[in-house]
Amino acid sequence: MAYSIAIQYNEEALINKWDEFFHETGLGSQIMILADRYPEEKSLTVQFSILERFDADFATFLLEEPSRSFEAAQKAIRNQLAPERQNVNLNFRVTGLPVDSHIDIRNLRSKHLGKFVCVEGLVRKVTEVRPRLQKAAFRCVRCNEISWVEQEGMLQKEPLECSGCGKSAGATKFVLVTEQSTYIDTQKIEVQEPPEGLRGGAQPERLEGYLIDDITGRISPGDRVILNGILTGTQKTGPQGKSTLFNIMLQVNSAEYREHEYDEIQITPEDIENIRRVAASGDVLKQIASSISPTIYGFDVEKVAFTLQLFSGVSKEMQDGTRIRGDIHILLVGDPGLAKSQLLRYMSELAPRGIYASGKSSSAAGLTAAAVKDEFGEGRWTLEAGALVLADKGIACVDELDKMTDYDRSAMHQIMESQIITVAKAGITATLQARCSILGAANPRYGRFEDEQLIADQIDLPPALLSRFDLIFVLKDRPNSAVDRNIADHILRAHRVGERRKVLDLPQGISEEKVEQESRSVEPRFDRQFLRKYISYAKRINPVLTDGAIKIIEEEYLRIRKMGEAKGASIPITARQLEAYVRLSEASARGRLSETVEIEDAERAIEIVWHYLSKVTGGDIDKIAGEMSHSQRTHVSVILDIVRQGASGGVSIEEIVAGSEKYNISEEETRRLIEKLSKAGELFEVRNGIYRIVSQK
Repeated sequence: MAYSIAIQYNEEALINKWDEFFHETGLGSQIMILADRYPEEKSLTVQFSILERFDADFATFLLEEPSRSFEAAQKAIRNQLAPERQNVNLNFRVTGLPVDSHIDIRNLRSKHLGKFVCVEGLVRKVTEVRPRLQKAAFRCVRCNEISWVEQEGMLQKEPLECSGCGKSAGATKFVLVTEQSTYIDTQKIEVQEPPEGLRGGAQPERLEGYLIDDITGRISPGDRVILNGILTGTQKTGPQGKSTLFNIMLQVNSAEYREHEYDEIQITPEDIENIRRVAASGDVLKQIASSISPTIYGFDVEKVAFTLQLFSGVSKEMQDGTRIRGDIHILLVGDPGLAKSQLLRYMSELAPRGIYASGKSSSAAGLTAAAVKDEFGEGRWTLEAGALVLADKGIACVDELDKMTDYDRSAMHQIMESQIITVAKAGITATLQARCSILGAANPRYGRFEDEQLIADQIDLPPALLSRFDLIFVLKDRPNSAVDRNIADHILRAHRVGERRKVLDLPQGISEEKVEQESRSVEPRFDRQFLRKYISYAKRINPVLTDGAIKIIEEEYLRIRKMGEAKGASIPITARQLEAYVRLSEASARGRLSETVEIEDAERAIEIVWHYLSKVTGGDIDKIAGEMSHSQRTHVSVILDIVRQGASGGVSIEEIVAGSEKYNISEEETRRLIEKLSKAGELFEVRNGIYRIVSQK
């Protein structure tokens, strides 16, 4: 810290200085108002800038000698109170510390011990709020006299001697009188460095914080907070005795909350000028899409969709309290070896708040929240935030979604739609925010994607979860000489560019100019730092739908719905896809820095959704939203009718196949549906190859 104390104060001078401060700033009257509201309000909160304007040296003294300063401030506050209100114990809290006092958790050192510092972090663990003994009443067992002892620290202190009979602690025994003692609420939290500020591959550092009185119970795991407090050291103890090593802890004086997403990214006026210039330069969304993992060839539509996911739609709070999510969920399903994992990792690093998790190695508690019992909570249960809570207002990239167990995957249903996590574990009931976009990746169950089969049959994901994704992209690895040549050429050139970065001089026979030209083809259009600033700036815009955009989206939705009328009862699109149109259109407008959603934004959304629907469903959304498509449900009805009309003892599989062929149902399809109906409990195999309806007597 760049401060040094210019003036020293003794205790009396310090109290007088605080009295002067409260008088000159008019805070004395506010103290009287707070005293009338006590105990509903227990704290006087002052901005550091007010203290600095009053006396810069005095403000510096607070930063350097916070323990003495706050103790004197508490006494000065009592001086402002009327004699009959002296039992009111108001806390004095300071917020808005200067930049020099903001210390990264990993940069806290011994020189900061005892100083008033400010740290920013992501809340990882929170204990329950529990009372701590503040002023203990002890009864002497010899004379029943009550002795009072002020308590400090975590270990209880007993009287050295009785105030009545004068017996020492060794000659008598003291019993704690709990009903006469006074208590104060306490809570421990653990914060870690925000992920966006970490260097590549760095492990986030953590810091414990200790909260008391009225600021307890307000912080939940996953919150982004600024903690102002006194950095203290607690001595380690072991079997051999006290250690010379100390653990650090922050005695929290005040907590400030991040109300706006991406505030942690500093955007200068020069940055804003560059951002606006880029936005006006043409099709900015395609330029940004070309900056997403440029070493991976192709996936043009998918990369535009990723770009829109970075901007996201507008989340809305309705008048009845309903919240409509604006975050866009995308799922990649496809053959192995198509760089799905690489795309996810790139997105997690590009997004200002990105978290990467692998479904195979993630549990439900790891994704949502875990109740843990460890030394941190002194044996009490502690709530620890999971990956999706830490990704609040960012992007959670979940790889290998199909490898998760059913129990672990069930945790994602509530997150994807309502974007909250309700936790009831170990006596802790809490609601955590998980307002994040989810980018998932899954492989087909049998290795490669089969065009004719349902997605639900090919990946181990329930249809209810699949339907919550706004976009599902199928990535197929099919031989195509022209495309294969382009991919091979791109990959090989990218490798040579990587090799060039490892050597000072190229060997003879390799053109420096040619390699330089190749490097431009795999170089992103915009660097990550600029993109993060662009996204952060664009997210502050809340575009509104124009009449033209509404009309186009409505007409497209109704047009696709009418396709279902022509096919009988198939449902080509649902209201969830209609909301996807809106979210994608709003994201497109944000990407252009536009305050209105224009026709071009709606058309871009329609193009992306139609690309996904035509590839995945072939016009039948039931291939995603249900266990069976419309045609399969018709075939099931035929099979059930054949069994129902057969003999009461059951119908052989050969008879069912023969009857189904009259309705142009292949033997393979018939046998597959019989197996599915048996698993669903519709058909019962009486004996080998003989089936009957379960409800049939």
